[in-house]
Amino acid sequence: DTFDYISKYEVPHHPLHAQGYPSIGDAKDTIPIPEDGSTKFVNFKFEGDPTPWLDYASERKGRFVGLANKDGSTKTECGIHVAGAEKTFDRDLWEEGKVKNIESTDEAIEITKSGKPAVITVYAPWCQFCQGMEDEYAKFAEEADIDVFKFRGDEQRDFVSANLNTES
Repeated sequence: DTFDYISKYEVPHHPLHAQGYPSIGDAKDTIPIPEDGSTKFVNFKFEGDPTPWLDYASERKGRFVGLANKDGSTKTECGIHVAGAEKTFDRDLWEEGKVKNIESTDEAIEITKSGKPAVITVYAPWCQFCQGMEDEYAKFAEEADIDVFKFRGDEQRDFVSANLNTES
């Protein structure tokens, strides 16, 4: 078990374990397990009943709470870093307006190295948080005095990690 290994070798681990989070997803929909935070991993040992953290297939409990896959199953991954992840969207984002699409990794590099001020959002059209910012980002692009771009990060995960300071 991971926590046995962490304890035995005193491996540094995520500080949120001490606040009741067995698995760390994104901040918007990750909760402690159990939700009252009564189980914690502090100073290389459990406080409270570790069962909710250690039950079979519980390594992702608390992540993506309230989200579902297209088939109705419980979502356990955001998908941006999962090859072949199901894409549940019916259109791209920012199809009209002043947000400019970056068509290739070469174009993205050219923009970042141009020395000209610009904003690039790395996004996935199926991501609910990207969808949620669509209107505000479009409005920003209309009002900005600089070029505003979009780049599909889910299709170029290694590139955006290495070149656009973006990780999932």
